[in-house]
Amino acid sequence: MKVNLKSLEQRAGWEKAGVRLPQFDVAAMRESTKNAPVWVHFGAGNIFRAFIAALQQRLLDQGETDKGIIAADTFDVDNIRMIYGGYDNLTMSVTLNADATIDKEIIASVAEALVAKPSESADYARMQAIFAAPTLQMASFTITEKGYALRQIDGSYLPVVAEDLQSGPAAPRHAMTIVTALLYHRYENGKAPLAVVSMDNCSHNGEKLQSSIVEVAKAWQEKGFVPADFVRWLTDEKQVSFPWSMIDKITPRPAPAVQQMLTDAGIEEMAPIQTPHGTFVAPFVNAEKPQYLVVEDLFPNGRPPLEKAGVYFTDRNTVNETERMKVTTCLNPLHTALAVYGCLLGYTLICDEMKDADLVRLVRRLGYVEGLPVVTDPKILSPKAFIDEVVEQRLPNPFMPDAPQRIATDTSQKVGIRFGETIKSYVASGRSMDGLVALPLAIAGWLRYLLGVDDEGREMPLSSDPLLADLQKQLAGIALGRPDTVGDKLRPILQNALIFGSDLTKLPLGARITQYFLEEIAGPGAVRSTLKKYLAEA
Repeated sequence: MKVNLKSLEQRAGWEKAGVRLPQFDVAAMRESTKNAPVWVHFGAGNIFRAFIAALQQRLLDQGETDKGIIAADTFDVDNIRMIYGGYDNLTMSVTLNADATIDKEIIASVAEALVAKPSESADYARMQAIFAAPTLQMASFTITEKGYALRQIDGSYLPVVAEDLQSGPAAPRHAMTIVTALLYHRYENGKAPLAVVSMDNCSHNGEKLQSSIVEVAKAWQEKGFVPADFVRWLTDEKQVSFPWSMIDKITPRPAPAVQQMLTDAGIEEMAPIQTPHGTFVAPFVNAEKPQYLVVEDLFPNGRPPLEKAGVYFTDRNTVNETERMKVTTCLNPLHTALAVYGCLLGYTLICDEMKDADLVRLVRRLGYVEGLPVVTDPKILSPKAFIDEVVEQRLPNPFMPDAPQRIATDTSQKVGIRFGETIKSYVASGRSMDGLVALPLAIAGWLRYLLGVDDEGREMPLSSDPLLADLQKQLAGIALGRPDTVGDKLRPILQNALIFGSDLTKLPLGARITQYFLEEIAGPGAVRSTLKKYLAEA
């Protein structure tokens, strides 16, 4: 059996292999979508294939709609041509259950897959027709936060953006200029309303998307490429809205073990494919079962009834509070604590760390005991139930090939939110910090990690981080087994409000972090003994 439309006719074979098939007429869905498109999605990668496309499949299976999604990509031509084009726009979705079983399903809700670049003239003409259609209700995005960026770190425009702003909407090349040009095409062809929805995993995602698109439009207006009325239309949320959202689902790289299970089930050609650019894409996606999508209900041209597929629709403040709950208390802080200590203790899988009693005590205390008392409660999701699922199902999932080394990437950019916001909440509420143990251990563990030496005294590679060189320079001279070499080297880091969100040296927490760090560099095995000592006492 192969993942293509012809092979789907062999339903008995697929069902015998335990694969759930679409319960709708795929050809009829594609024709209906072509005639009256309702949803186009930019960024046709794994999170889209395993989560967002599956939501629309639920609606199609239930008979709630007869329309699919148009998948578009402004960047990855190979993904569209080789994965979507090579497999009739079908995806093999594999859910990695916590009990070490898998669920398999063919996702067939993608009606078309297009390269949204003017250089691909036929595809781009089709994209323009889609954006001109008055039936179009939503353009959504999973292109990562970097996809919205117009500027370099020094504040100047990215070269491609600078060129696009000078040349106008005729032949844009950057994701944001391309989308702005397509919105201008919609404006010129009837001005039908539209929701432009970021589903990327970043805070205030709708605001980031809106800011970039409006900046492009205003630059074009100043140069006379577009009229002022286009900018007015674009900034009227009754015409063009930019809802905020919170998304949560882990879709790791396709695992060889999953590929082998599919092959053993009689499903052919599941191996990842190397593109001409050297990247690897696969015809299957493996992902965890838990998933959450919370969206601000601001759709001026209507929307699919995705609440019937499990999406939470609410107001902007609730979206923001749900994001804050996840990022500052219930998931991300636990992930970062496991990342730095996992690297120090020689782990390569998060799920293996969850078999370590000391690390389990660390994350449970960090979440339940120290985080929940100051958690932001969005009401639509229970913070405690969320942590329960994270600790009992998600982190221990043996099928999730997620590495602490990957999660440790860019930690300096994360600690201010993942730990700093909890610290601020304690200060703002007047709560005593005397009972905080796991949180200062997590920060001390990160500082210990930055030395690049594991708990056995061996040199340890560090994950990329924009502040890595500066931080290591600050800690230079600190030696394992020599607490006397620390001196005052931690102070400039702990008092850096740009990292932690506040000056930790002005709080009792600063001294506690320093004490934990001193004990963790006492010699080989000191990280482990420090965890045991303070978590046993807590």
